[in-house]
Amino acid sequence: MSAPHTGVPARSHRVGILVHDGVTMIDVAGPVDVFGHANALGGRYEVAIVSPDGTDATTSAGMRLAVSGRAVDAGPFDTVLIPGAYNMIDTPFDPLLLEATRHLVTHAGRVTSVCTGSFLLAEVGLLDGRRATTHWRQVATFARRYPTVDVQLDALYVRDGSILTSAGVSSGIDLSLALVEDDLGVKVARDVAQAMVVFMQRSGGQSQFSAPSRNHVGRDRPLRPLLDAIAADPAEEYTVARMSRIAAVSPRQLTRFFHDEIGTTPARYVELVRL
Repeated sequence: MSAPHTGVPARSHRVGILVHDGVTMIDVAGPVDVFGHANALGGRYEVAIVSPDGTDATTSAGMRLAVSGRAVDAGPFDTVLIPGAYNMIDTPFDPLLLEATRHLVTHAGRVTSVCTGSFLLAEVGLLDGRRATTHWRQVATFARRYPTVDVQLDALYVRDGSILTSAGVSSGIDLSLALVEDDLGVKVARDVAQAMVVFMQRSGGQSQFSAPSRNHVGRDRPLRPLLDAIAADPAEEYTVARMSRIAAVSPRQLTRFFHDEIGTTPARYVELVRL
């Protein structure tokens, strides 16, 4: 990993980002924008976007990302960033994607991931015996699938030596700011954060930023009156029995609705809103 300093870098710092169809746009754009702002303040980051087969990638938002070539033909890089993608962990990984990941991390000075990109790092064995994190919705699956990884449940990003893994989507910006601070010093990182109108260092872990919005639950759904009540008075005592009465469903239905529509348990939802 690059030693912290505050002067102008003696040489350019090559950053390789591996993309593939379905990649989450902000996982790529957030870090790229951080490095771009850092360059305006004296940094010398050279960002190369590569793909497993050298073809352009289509993001989850439907936008095309132009790539400079195949991952196995690129490098070595000072920093490699492996972004995530929605639903990428629901099916076996493409062997070509695994080969590209393995090649890039083997020849990198520093390895990073955003969101479910950590699954790729774990799949190639890079995280065995190391601390790491991923999107808060996927930490249980991550821990179950890779038992040799020391999964950190509540962290925006985790540093273990020269390997850094970050949580969901926008936390890639937090991670990239930490990299800029390592490379160029705290002042440059702070100036980048101010220019981008983001926190230099968000307080607390990812749970503070992961309370699901109630607005995506329709007003005709049983949970909506309960979610509105919790938002109006989060300090109230919300037992399962009381929440079931407000929602006019059984405790078993309540748990199922929270799992299907919110992605967490009733008690955890209340905790997140309180935080």
